[in-house]
Amino acid sequence: MEGEKAPNFILKDQEGNEFELYKNLDKKILLVFYPKGHSPVCTKQLTDYNKNISDFKKLDIKVVGINIEETKTHNSFCESLRLSFPLLSDVDKSVSKQYNAINIIGINKRKLILINTDKKIVMEWSVMPFYFVNTGRLLKKVEAHTMHLLT
Repeated sequence: MEGEKAPNFILKDQEGNEFELYKNLDKKILLVFYPKGHSPVCTKQLTDYNKNISDFKKLDIKVVGINIEETKTHNSFCESLRLSFPLLSDVDKSVSKQYNAINIIGINKRKLILINTDKKIVMEWSVMPFYFVNTGRLLKKVEAHTMHLLT
């Protein structure tokens, strides 16, 4: 899917507000698909990204979490971690399927997708569910992809 146009979607965030992908592409968007809120690895991953949110902002990247859990689960997860970015609820799995982010048991893979302001997917990165890509490693890959696109 890298180089292809990202499919647009509208999902509800943890507060019940609608989030439309294309209306938020004033900056690049990092879609963070994750298996389960309140689980150890997902908690570490989203806490790491939240703690380093200024590093994402320096690169004009908005972080957006997505999984198939209900809005109320996202709300309590956001509050417990004090997240400063939205968590979107994809209960019917339609967006997760569009982005090939559903695993064989029907829950989200741990997958990162970076979408540029021109609606193109510039990077995809999937890892095993018991592992996550920390901010430093992720931003090095983002920067390498950005430099590659400029050459």
